[in-house]
Amino acid sequence: MVTEFGHFALVLAFCVAIIQMVVPMWGAYRRDARLMAVAEPAATLQFVLTALAFGALTYAFVTSDFSLRLVVLNSHSAKPMLYKISGTWGNHEGSMLLWVLIVTLFGAMAAWFGGNLPPTLRARVLSVQSAIGVAFFAFILFTSNPFLRLAVPPFDGQDLNPLLQDPGLAFHPPFLYLGYVGLSMAFSFAVAALIEGRVDAAWGRWVRPWTLAAWVFLTIGIALGSWWAYYELGWGGFWFWDPVENASFMPWLLAAALLHSAIVVEKREVLKSWTILLAILAFGFSLTGTFIVRSGLLTSVHAFANDPERGVFILAILAFFTGGALTLFSIRASAMEAKGVFSVVSRESALVANNILLAVSCFVVFVGTMWPLVAEMLFDRKLSVGAPFFDAAFPPFMLILGIILPVGAMLPWKRARLGRAVHSLRFAFVLALAIAGLVWAMQSGRSLLGPVGVFLAAWIVAGAAVDLWSRTGRGGSVARLFRLPRADWGRAVAHGGLGLTMLGICGLTAWQTEDIRVAQIGVPFEVGGYEFTLSDVRRAQGPNYLATQGVVDVRKNGRQVSVLTPEKRVYPVAQMPTTEAAIDYNLARDVYVVIGDPQQDGGWAVRVYIKPLTNWIWIGCGLMSLGGLLSLSDRRFRVAAGARKPRAGAVPAE
Repeated sequence: MVTEFGHFALVLAFCVAIIQMVVPMWGAYRRDARLMAVAEPAATLQFVLTALAFGALTYAFVTSDFSLRLVVLNSHSAKPMLYKISGTWGNHEGSMLLWVLIVTLFGAMAAWFGGNLPPTLRARVLSVQSAIGVAFFAFILFTSNPFLRLAVPPFDGQDLNPLLQDPGLAFHPPFLYLGYVGLSMAFSFAVAALIEGRVDAAWGRWVRPWTLAAWVFLTIGIALGSWWAYYELGWGGFWFWDPVENASFMPWLLAAALLHSAIVVEKREVLKSWTILLAILAFGFSLTGTFIVRSGLLTSVHAFANDPERGVFILAILAFFTGGALTLFSIRASAMEAKGVFSVVSRESALVANNILLAVSCFVVFVGTMWPLVAEMLFDRKLSVGAPFFDAAFPPFMLILGIILPVGAMLPWKRARLGRAVHSLRFAFVLALAIAGLVWAMQSGRSLLGPVGVFLAAWIVAGAAVDLWSRTGRGGSVARLFRLPRADWGRAVAHGGLGLTMLGICGLTAWQTEDIRVAQIGVPFEVGGYEFTLSDVRRAQGPNYLATQGVVDVRKNGRQVSVLTPEKRVYPVAQMPTTEAAIDYNLARDVYVVIGDPQQDGGWAVRVYIKPLTNWIWIGCGLMSLGGLLSLSDRRFRVAAGARKPRAGAVPAE
């Protein structure tokens, strides 16, 4: 009964979405307040109905309702409760229901908190947002219905993919989808502004919080996925330039560019056309990621589905929304006249450089991801573009971005003197150079990557601190520092987080030590200054898996550092093995151990890594997210635009 109720709620939500898509847009065209007023209750009702449908599906997973086909394929009665719940979205159909739930959530939030928007703009934004919902409701109901019943239910299910039975992967998709779908709000604001033919500072202020929220969620989602890949897959890496990883990274890069570009629109009323274009492309790349994951076009360990028919449906959605928005942009772009001017040396120019670097780096990732497909279609050649291409092509843009970031943050608007900004940062530069030189002297002639990463990290972090202190004015004090707006603190924390992430990536890449050997029980061996002893190998049993568990004693200078227990698990229901690395975490380094198969001589295959500075990658991501949240909590986001008087011919802000 609950399942039928969820299915009915989903169909009803689809009908409400169609009404919300059509009626408010027609009302905005006719300037009919009664028709436009339909948008707000419709958005709320659409979200409530979708939440009920999602709740019904979750209930089916929690109670192991094996009359439902989706539960049979992705759950098992012996599975821990956390993974029964996460199994709701650990599959194609359920994840698409989560996607549309978040679409309706953002639409409802725009209705709840958009009271100070001009009525026509609010109606059009909610109508466009609902149009996205209509497309995905149709996709779910016609090609991916999660509520299909089985005539003869089996006794038990086939279990969830064991790789997904992990806390990191339980929370990774919801955060990632909040980011993906959050960009739909920036898209809706962009299309609504194009329909009205007006973009001004108030529009820039309105689109920034939505973009910032999406960017924060994407950052958290990507970091969780990276952390999961690091400890779960047993490869010892945090990023593999997998097509699905790239599918989330490309919108993140464009969202970062959009966020900075919207600041220029808000402050100076320039870069209007570029900002609109970024809003369209950012969501377009989110849809591209959805297409990659679900079409089977590109292979990946992360892919949800391998169904070309579903892929064609998503491709049609991508073509309609992105192609339609770009067509509207080409018609309306000439009307978005820039009002401000600025010199070559100014904050605006620095943000333009920021946008160019982020956009070009996104293009590089896109080319590397899609080129194998293009080569096969056009030249009938099977190519593989892997980490060597990305490692060579992508870092230079990030290096330049890291160098100019502290200087750009110190420049005034409109016109600036480069020498003054550089002079303010002289101590930060000297400090970064000194730390990098010390590292170079200590690393015994290895590559430049490590010192360069340390220099960038120190430069960005110190530059963010100088920028923050400079905002306290002459004779600044600590008390005044803590009275600064949260947006200033958020920017400094986020920039500092980026520096720490660069530190972790460069340190890990430059200085990690790897050892693969056959280890005999009780025989010690040395790797990277640590002594390892495989003291035992035993059988272990989990709630729904069997494991071969190694016991590895780790010592340094005769002192025990840790006892690690790597596992090789087998899930009997899914008939799939997984590798569970054992890691001794530390801010300076990780000791990472993986146990493999038994060998003929009685030993065991063991891989050991010493990974310097790895945890700074995720600490940096956490700080970037925290910086975004601090900025998002700034009261000026909610009330400053509302203090402005609406101007003729412009979209007033809150």
